[in-house]
Amino acid sequence: MASDAEEPDLGMLIGQLARALRDELFARLAEQGHPRVRPRHGTVLAVLPASGARATELAQWSGQHKQIVGVIVDELEELGYVRRESDPRDRRAKLVVPTANGLDGIDKARAILADIEQRHRAALGDDTYAVFRTALEDVTRAQRAWQR
Repeated sequence: MASDAEEPDLGMLIGQLARALRDELFARLAEQGHPRVRPRHGTVLAVLPASGARATELAQWSGQHKQIVGVIVDELEELGYVRRESDPRDRRAKLVVPTANGLDGIDKARAILADIEQRHRAALGDDTYAVFRTALEDVTRAQRAWQR
């Protein structure tokens, strides 16, 4: 545990930010009619286009293993947020397609996240927030490249 004199490291700061964003997002989603959606479901819903996608694509876009995405898709299907359909490009393959309820949840989540971002932009000011976003994107990109 860090003492009061020590500054939190980058991992702690990013983790605290991610948890706080997640907690607010899913609490507000629950208030807006989506109480059964959990943070793990966001892994798929955040990258799922309205036209649908194969599970392999969802795994690639989300950075999760295909097996994990498959379990999450099963849960979302049970909750009525997605359905599986034949892929018109290859009838052997299945597309994961959001239902009307899924699209509503995705739209509400995006609106909530935009509201949170706007709140922080207003608190910091446009210029400072723009510098923060650029720096955060740069650090994220550099960190993702560490193994390349």
